[in-house]
Amino acid sequence: MCRWLAYSGTPVLLDTILYKPQHSLIDQSLHARMGVETTNGDGFGIGWYERHVDTPAIVREVGPAWNNRNLREISGHVCSPLFFAHIRASTGTAVQETNCHPFRHGRWMWMHNGAIAEFHRMRRELALAVDPGLFLDIEGSTDSEMMFFLALTFGLEKDPPAGVARMADFVERTGRDHGVEFPLQMTVAVTDGERLWAFRYSSQKASRTLFYSTRVDTLRALHPDVEFLREVSDETRLIVSEPLGGLPGAWQEVPESTYGVVQAGGDEIHPFVPQAA
Repeated sequence: MCRWLAYSGTPVLLDTILYKPQHSLIDQSLHARMGVETTNGDGFGIGWYERHVDTPAIVREVGPAWNNRNLREISGHVCSPLFFAHIRASTGTAVQETNCHPFRHGRWMWMHNGAIAEFHRMRRELALAVDPGLFLDIEGSTDSEMMFFLALTFGLEKDPPAGVARMADFVERTGRDHGVEFPLQMTVAVTDGERLWAFRYSSQKASRTLFYSTRVDTLRALHPDVEFLREVSDETRLIVSEPLGGLPGAWQEVPESTYGVVQAGGDEIHPFVPQAA
């Protein structure tokens, strides 16, 4: 599978989140504790937003994140209020740049941990359901990118939770038509550069791990000596595949079959149920 993180809040240098935590995403690329694989070395990607630019920047590489000098260089110079980072462990598709996350369409970014079970058996049916106007923008061969373009087809840009719910329902129905008992496993992050949505769901109701950071004002009261907490706004939030460190009270598990939205004025969490398109 994979490991990922999504950050939203006070602009920070990317290396503040990618490299400096005790159990950073870079450490997880070699020593993941909660994933299916300990090592996630089949490529990586980062995507971030800057002011006055309509689309996010994306950098993806096929090598492992732990020894990539370009990632280290970029992370020490890029400052952003919203960014994604992903380290990949392939579930069977090729190790190539176009298969690395995050994926982009216009202002939107998407990344995924999990899999469509027996994807090769249902790939044709899933691809035929993608809007023809979107199909030519698919660059790689992963189930993750296919899920993104199905969600776009089913209305992601107008209503992200509904678009993802319709995608999940379609994948599950297609999988079961092929005799797959538990077709879908996913933790997904998607953003338009302003709001951030995160989903935790699986057909088996045994989803991969996902955590969100405790409110900054609460953590600041618990740990007044932590410099990072003094420098960021109360609305700063992290969503991660596994905690970046052991700071007491810092991480809350996303409940099974739920989604959350990080947004100005107050974050929300809701039940997630697939729905027919």
